This record gives sequence, C-alpha cells and structure tokens, in this order.
Amino acid sequence: MATTPDRGHERWANLRHSIIGALLAAPPRRGELRAAIEALADKTWQHPITGERVSFAYSTLERWLYIARRAGHADTVTALRRRIRKDAGTRRAVSALLVAAVVKQHSDHPSWSYQLHADNLVAAAELDAALGHVPSYTTVRRLMKERGLFRRKKRRHSGREGDDKSRAIFDSRETRSFECEYVHGLWHLDYHTANFIRSLRANGEWVAPKILGILDDRSRLCCHAQWYFEESAENLIHAVIQGIQKRGLFRALLSDNGSQMLAGETREGLARLGILHDTTLRACPEQNGKQEAWWGSVEGRLLAMLENVPNLTLDALNHATQAWVEMEYNRRHHSEIGEAPAERFLRGPSVGRPSPSAEELRLAFRIEETRTQRRSDGTVSIDGVRFEVPSRYRHLERMSVRYASWDLGRVHLVDARTGTLLTPLYPLDRAKNADGVRRVLGPVASVPVDEAPPAKVKSTEMAPLLRRLIDDYDRAGLPPAYLPKNDEPTVDDKEND
Repeated sequence: MATTPDRGHERWANLRHSIIGALLAAPPRRGELRAAIEALADKTWQHPITGERVSFAYSTLERWLYIARRAGHADTVTALRRRIRKDAGTRRAVSALLVAAVVKQHSDHPSWSYQLHADNLVAAAELDAALGHVPSYTTVRRLMKERGLFRRKKRRHSGREGDDKSRAIFDSRETRSFECEYVHGLWHLDYHTANFIRSLRANGEWVAPKILGILDDRSRLCCHAQWYFEESAENLIHAVIQGIQKRGLFRALLSDNGSQMLAGETREGLARLGILHDTTLRACPEQNGKQEAWWGSVEGRLLAMLENVPNLTLDALNHATQAWVEMEYNRRHHSEIGEAPAERFLRGPSVGRPSPSAEELRLAFRIEETRTQRRSDGTVSIDGVRFEVPSRYRHLERMSVRYASWDLGRVHLVDARTGTLLTPLYPLDRAKNADGVRRVLGPVASVPVDEAPPAKVKSTEMAPLLRRLIDDYDRAGLPPAYLPKNDEPTVDDKEND
C-alpha cells in the first residue's frame, strides 16, 4: 500500500516562500521595508505540519528575506528549506566498540528481534566495561535499521557443507527481481510438503504428500502440478515429461540443489533435450522466489478447501489440484502481471518447441555410464543385474550403456562418440539358457558387410615368420649350430636295409 512521504522540510520552505514572496515580487521602496515586514509579522499563518494558526516574529521574517535574496537566481524555495544538522546520521551516544558489537551480534543471530538485541547489548556491557554505556532501545533499533541490520526469518540449519558459504555469498550481494522476456524461456521447478494435509496410502498409512510444481517464469502459468508420496528423481521426471507434453519444450530450468534435481538422469535428460539447467545457491530459496510464492496460493486456497475432507487419497488430491490449477489459477487475474497467466502464456512471445513423443522423452531421461564386458559369458552388470550383450558386440571391451535406475526394462547400448542407440540390452535369463540351445556366432559389428568371411578349414602350413627365419638362417652360411643324431635309420636309407 502506498504511503505519503514525510515532506515536512518542503512544506516549511513553501510556507516561508509564500510569506516573503510578495517582498521578492514587488520589493518595497527605500525606507518602507521595515513597515512591510512588520505587517507580515502581525498576520497569522497555517502551520505546515499541525495546521494550527501561527505567527512569526519580525527577526524571523527578516532572516528569511535575506536568505532568499542571497540565493539570487537560484532556487529560492530550496534555499528556504531547513538546514540539515551537521551531526545528522551520527550517533554520539554509541561508541565504535558498541557498533561493532551490534554488527557482530546481528551476524551471529540475524533472527533476533530488535528488543532482544538491545537487551543482550546491555548484558554484554555489564560483562565488558569497555563497551561503555548502552543507549536506549529506540536508539539501538534506529542504528540497526540505518545500517541495514534487519530482522531475518529464522532458517532451519541443514548442517550440509557449503550452506553457510552460499548464504554469505547471497547476503553480500544485492537482491533484484527478474523476469524472462519470452514464454518457455525459463521454467521453475520445486517440491513442497503439505504441512496440514495427510493422505491415506494403500497400506493404511497416513503420510504428508509432496507436490511438485512447475511454473513458466514470464506468464506465471502452472505448466504441471502433481502430488507424490516421495521426493525422488523418478517422480520429478514423471512430472516434467507431463509438463512438456502439455505445454511444449522449454529452454531453461531453474531449481534448487536437491538430490532429485542433481540426479544423473535429470541433468543428462535435460541436456539431451537442449534445456539449460541452472540451480540456486544452497540455502537461498529467495532466488526461486516465484516458485516459493506460488506455494502460498496452493496452501491458502487449494489446501484450505481440503482441510476438512476425510480419507483424502492421493488420486483425489491430484484430481482436485488439476481442477484448481486449470480452472482457477491459470485463468484468474494475476496482480503482478496484470492479466491471467493463461492469457499471457498464449500472447507470447514464445521460444518454445514442439514436444517430442512420449517414448523419446522417456529414453532421454536416462544416465549414460561405461561398463566392462565379461568375456566368459558376454554380459555387463548394471545395479547388480547382469545384462546380455549381443554377440556382434563381443569385441567391445568397454561399452557405454544408457539406463534409468528405476526402470531397468529400458537399457540400451550406446555409441559413445555419437550418442546413437545401438541395441537394447535385456537381463540375463539363466533358466532359458539352460536348454542348451546357442546361436551361431556371426561377424562382429566392426567388420564391413562386403568383407569375405574367414576360411573354415585350418591351415597346416608353417607360420610365415618362422619360414622367413629359416630361410634367412640357411642363407647366412653359418656352421651348423647343432649335430644331428639319428638313433634309428630313416625310411629312405637303402644302404641300411
């Protein structure tokens, strides 16, 4: 809500100018100035602040007149404004040591109230006399506000490494709102847990469901929202695929640093679809402020209408959520953008792309890793499960495989250089292999199709290298390196018959 600024100095300047303005517009003749000022002193004027009738002394009016004359051709009203005190903005009652103590105390406890800070300063001064006298609570509060030491919302300490460093980086820089110029230029994504809604699982357990919401930055349109029992990468990709199929393929995504957002399947899938993935700083949800603000609408309107519904299942919750998103939120006037999200989404401009097929999307969100083929049976191991490699790829020692950890029914052998899917891989079926039937080995995949197959009859000739060595040795003319000894006559020796 807009408030009128305090313009007391300007009001006083305008009043002074209105009083002596006549003397400036029509200067009195020589000897008549005193009478003119005395006539003004006899009048009453409306106080610029209280509105009461007041009068001003001769000396005061005379001083105002000479101040205006000295201003010359400059701004007379500005010259008549009240002067700012030379010690304005300084705190004579607050020592430098006390200021340093206030800054240090706020850095350690930013969620404390101003009163709690003031009380702790008093206690600290009693323990350390060097701090000196502690001023009043009002002075301490004014000092903290002037230095930007505002009270901050208390945050849960996750204990994760790097959170404090990220928070320090965020606090050291200015905060600015932003908006993408194009529809589909940036999407926001995050999980949120319902604090006062419980959903009934099939096993009879009551749990707090988690909603995954996806928003378009420019239009604020909810591209998709769905409730799940767990925050997992599988559920995240399940929702993202639906959002793409409903709205189109976007260009960039902003999310936090959750394990689901940083999973290999998520990041590699977004890269394959040409989507730039950026993350916020750790423990800095303000960077994804549009998404965080949307949770207020979810809890304030959607969940508020479901708070007394008994036996709320996940299906019923999702059905109600889709109806609320499509029929109210996306079509309702948005105060920040001045129109309904659906209208702005359709109006554009847009940088979106057509959605790929459902199968292409599922195959995209998978992780690619390198595995070593076991020569004994031609298999590779993925998450403890052995998969058979077709015999035409038996020459590969290390191979790239692409899979999703939650869906081992879609595993492919991939060309690491081009990313082309070569062939699907299937789990090893030992029971089927026990029938003893085996395929005949064909040529490996690296052999050209028009190349002649190798001969099936084994050669009985001596190896070429050995033949060459014998020929070189015989031509060398060296004496015999050994003495032959025949214990039995040879078959062709006729003299010994």
